[in-house]
Amino acid sequence: MKYFLFAFCFLIIAITSQAQFKADLIKWTRDGNGMYENDNSSIVKTNLNTGEQKTILPATLLVANNKQIAVRDFSVSDNESIVLIFTNTARVWRYNTKGDYWFYHFPTKTLKQIGKDRPAQSLLYAKLSPNGELVAYVSQNNLYVEELVTGKSVVLTSTNNTKKLINGTFDWVYEEEFGCRDGFRWSADSKSIAYWQVDANKIRDYYMLNTTDSIYSRVIPVEYPKVGEQPSPVKIGVVTIKTQQTVWMNIPGDAANNYLPRMEWSGANELIVQQLNRKQNESKLYFCNTTTGTAKEFYKENDKAFIDIKSRWNEDDPRGWEFVNGGKDFIWVSEKDGWRHLYKVNREGKETLLTIGNYDIATISAIDEANNEIYFIASPDNPIQRYLYKVKMDGKSKAVRITPAGYNGTNSYEVSPTAKFAMQSFSSRNVAPASQMVSLPSHKSIAGDDLLKTMTPVIRKNLEFFTITTDDGITMDGWMSKPNNYDSTKKYPVLLYVYSEPAATTVEDDFYAGNNFMFSGNMNAEGYFYVSFNNRGTPTLKGAEWRKSIYKQVGRLNIRDQAMGMKKLLQQRSYLDTSRVAAWGWSGGGSTTLHLLFQYPELFKTGIAIAAVGNQLFYDNIYQERYMGLPQENKDDFIKGSPITYAKNLKGNLLYVHGTGDDNVHYSNAEVLINELIKYGKLFQFMPYPNRTHSINEGQGTFQHLMKLYTAFLKEKCPPGAR
Repeated sequence: MKYFLFAFCFLIIAITSQAQFKADLIKWTRDGNGMYENDNSSIVKTNLNTGEQKTILPATLLVANNKQIAVRDFSVSDNESIVLIFTNTARVWRYNTKGDYWFYHFPTKTLKQIGKDRPAQSLLYAKLSPNGELVAYVSQNNLYVEELVTGKSVVLTSTNNTKKLINGTFDWVYEEEFGCRDGFRWSADSKSIAYWQVDANKIRDYYMLNTTDSIYSRVIPVEYPKVGEQPSPVKIGVVTIKTQQTVWMNIPGDAANNYLPRMEWSGANELIVQQLNRKQNESKLYFCNTTTGTAKEFYKENDKAFIDIKSRWNEDDPRGWEFVNGGKDFIWVSEKDGWRHLYKVNREGKETLLTIGNYDIATISAIDEANNEIYFIASPDNPIQRYLYKVKMDGKSKAVRITPAGYNGTNSYEVSPTAKFAMQSFSSRNVAPASQMVSLPSHKSIAGDDLLKTMTPVIRKNLEFFTITTDDGITMDGWMSKPNNYDSTKKYPVLLYVYSEPAATTVEDDFYAGNNFMFSGNMNAEGYFYVSFNNRGTPTLKGAEWRKSIYKQVGRLNIRDQAMGMKKLLQQRSYLDTSRVAAWGWSGGGSTTLHLLFQYPELFKTGIAIAAVGNQLFYDNIYQERYMGLPQENKDDFIKGSPITYAKNLKGNLLYVHGTGDDNVHYSNAEVLINELIKYGKLFQFMPYPNRTHSINEGQGTFQHLMKLYTAFLKEKCPPGAR
């Protein structure tokens, strides 16, 4: 349930889905002193030391068959002799990760298409070999390698004439819940490739139905392992380019009851692999000999709840392994001591704690080996803010804050390979998003005045950040957006914005706090109070106990926190009208909205639930089993955590919205919940969007229509203004 919309996230998804997955915000030069940019399909190089810009590949050279090649993504070889170009892209579930590839060769001034014998728009994740002579890519579930000079290609894998034996990429659920998409890695000597193979042949299809694109309906199958179903067996192999022969890694354990979410080369003939058990509460690390396939376990971690992998703290991207000291050590993230900390681990599994203290790191920003330092994002004093820190990798030093005073809010950084430069992005409750290139560790702007001198804060008198302690003794962060010039002696409606599950927070100190991207108009001017809380179980920086307290309690603990937060707020703020209390959310937030209406009908009178999971047993196994366990062992928790269980209690006003083409939260969630509401004679409003996915943004006018529907329902059932 990782893909949800909150605080303008819809707009972000709509934009990023048009590019290759995780196209870097900045493409650094190898030496870290410059960067490459796509300027209207021209590739431009900037020297950050001098500020000099140079067009290394003009768009005029990227013309084939009298047509301009539109660059959607690109990469430059280390020696700058080749530019690999991604174009004519198409969507695979979330992102435009398949398309066509071309390369421009500077020494010969030639432009050639890669995989020209393959179907159009069928290539994924093309990558140059380290020696620059070959390119590898995935097409129709097979891994190919191609000589750049001759264009000769060879298939390295086989699907065994099945549709669901997947080589070099992943199935739906690995992509959705682990962030795994690019499924192969070149060896340093360019002689072999390590890759994942996913056998989804035994995974049952969920059939979506397209009923609008032709006069006859069309079935759209999605291999989708539901809660309680075994995962797809996954294995890792190393194929030799010369012989096309694969050696499979003999990793212990039942492949159908374990996951392999991370793998990288760790030596000339060696891989490092992370294995998670099905419950995702045990992690093992192996070194695998790529010649013999033997696997040696050297590091193990257990948790009473669940273990987060790299994609959970690295913006949904599990790629890469943070090696240091020539591969003798690596950086590891763990919550084993109650906080998300950085450790240095050697090849024998001996670990050294690097981030000493009672605080969480949010993500790793960069490793500066020359100075034996690591940069990371954290906020020890305020869990809804983010700052850049660094610490010596000696296990003795205290972390030092790099973000200067004055940048109070949310800071993120994309740091160069040598940690000499960084693009700082800053936003706060009073400052719109802004960015600047700075030098590190001085944090001085390399061009013009510092942002602190140029940015203009916006005075938002209507916005209040606060903490609230419920009758259960739980203290939550929250924000409240208030009506213009409200009269505290009168009563006003209040709308609660919720997500509440482990995939996201809704309260952060950024410029989008207090904004409702779904409301058509101005909520402050209309006369609404708009509120949100970070309940227990949300991934805020308040320690592992806070985040993992939701284990086996999704649909109960988080719902109680939200309800008790609203109850306390109503007690404290006499100007909030208890007869006009509403909630809304999307995806997990839609489920939360249903729960609040069903479990606390005396408190919540109106709700708008979008793309909600109505029954936890209908969702995918990786996400739901991570946070709830296995239904074979504790099915009752899944039932008690599902909105459908409480549907009979509906008393208020419900608008339920779902896309019939939702491959993430299936439309059947809506149908079974509707049946339950009908069974108990409950009246409600329902809006299905034909063939729309989880984001409900496909088709002309769709999102505008949804906004109108949302706004009209809210204003009718929870009228704005003072009373």
